[in-house]
Amino acid sequence: MTAPKTAPTDADVTAFLDAATPARRREDGHALARIFAEVTGADPVMWGPSIVGYGSYRYVSPSDPRRQGDWPKTGFSPRKAQLSLYGLKDLPEGAALLPSLGTFTEGAGCVYVRTLDDIDLAVLRRLIAIAWGREDDPQRR
Repeated sequence: MTAPKTAPTDADVTAFLDAATPARRREDGHALARIFAEVTGADPVMWGPSIVGYGSYRYVSPSDPRRQGDWPKTGFSPRKAQLSLYGLKDLPEGAALLPSLGTFTEGAGCVYVRTLDDIDLAVLRRLIAIAWGREDDPQRR
């Protein structure tokens, strides 16, 4: 079995965010890094060349149990066209809350946002907390 392409690296997260283009994506990337760090309490880690991840979990593909690996619990990527947010809809509680996030589109495993101005940051924080699995999130009680 081949190793997954997306794995934790020693790359510098701040340098990656500083290099994001356009400028708005760079600003939103730094804002997301602050939000994710505040909610998770974890330091960011680069996963592959373009994902800023927080925590990790072991996954096993439901369609092929031989396909398994590690993936960030939650994270993001400030891609040129839009922000990609990971882990926000993986759990039923997150999927149920997602419609109240604001303006976004969905991919198979992520949520796409054009700019942070398009979403409710309080809802984003709740979604990150759900993905992280924090028991002290008041919305989980």
